[in-house]
Amino acid sequence: MVSKKTKVEDKKNKSSNSIKTKSSKKVVEKKESKLKNWFKGVISEFKKVRWPNKKEMIKYSIATIVFIIFFALFFYLIEVIIYFIKQSM
Repeated sequence: MVSKKTKVEDKKNKSSNSIKTKSSKKVVEKKESKLKNWFKGVISEFKKVRWPNKKEMIKYSIATIVFIIFFALFFYLIEVIIYFIKQSM
């Protein structure tokens, strides 16, 4: 024999389980919509970017290489100067 209490508890458990599944579905839908909105935002930002043309890209690349060479030589000379200073002591 099943008591009235267990029947009532079963009904409560069933209703709470259905609420949990509904809320978990809503959470999944929110995550999916957030992800879609994020990708839409990324795409719209990429459309706003002004990409450099070939001439500008060559100019920027040469400037970068010149700066790298300049600083490499600068730090190399500092190391050489420090080496000679230590040798003379």
